[in-house]
Amino acid sequence: MNKVYSSAADALQDIVKDHQTIAVGGFGLCGIPVALINALKDTQVKHLTCVSNNAGVDDFGLGLLLQTRQIKKMISSYVGENKEFERQYLNGELEVELTPQGTLAEKLRAGGSGIPAFYTQTGVGTLIAEGKEQREFDGKTYILEPSLTADIALVKAYKADKAGNLIFRKTARNFNPECAMAGKITVAEVEEIVETGTLDPDDIHLAGIFVNRVVLNATPEKRIEQKTLKAQEA
Repeated sequence: MNKVYSSAADALQDIVKDHQTIAVGGFGLCGIPVALINALKDTQVKHLTCVSNNAGVDDFGLGLLLQTRQIKKMISSYVGENKEFERQYLNGELEVELTPQGTLAEKLRAGGSGIPAFYTQTGVGTLIAEGKEQREFDGKTYILEPSLTADIALVKAYKADKAGNLIFRKTARNFNPECAMAGKITVAEVEEIVETGTLDPDDIHLAGIFVNRVVLNATPEKRIEQKTLKAQEA
């Protein structure tokens, strides 16, 4: 089966629409599907709920969709590098559901595994626990967290074969496998595509069963979110 599409635009044009939930892989600016985010912006779909650990920065990643007001709600863990995100939230223009990072990862993994909810100690006694079922196990209090699924998942990998089996590169793996599992339709952006059967099965990080479409972006822009240089000595 050949899951390769000619471009990010072609891969998205018949599956995206208003009011969808979109899971987007990445951690900060590491391992984000740049071409797919840009193509999603160009579709002009609106009222999206985006599930992503971060929300990009003002002029890159999901920050572009915030600029065009295509996102109505963010389900995220860390959003501290985006001034437009802050402005929209403080002005009541953007719904935000802040979720502890480990809980967010497990919500996506559980959703992709068909698990509707799970108990965790994270958030007990905080605002996170408000309105959620609580139970005691072995003398400790846990809260029930519902899992997450998405209409569409946009992920970034290093290499794929034409059947959609994916290999990630180092820390760029981050939230991408969990997002891919949680998506009803998953589109993967990769830097290299090889023939099916070429990849060593032991090297594959995510099986093609979770991936519906693959697009090539051989030379993605890879920004560094924070760069610290040693001060020059006098």
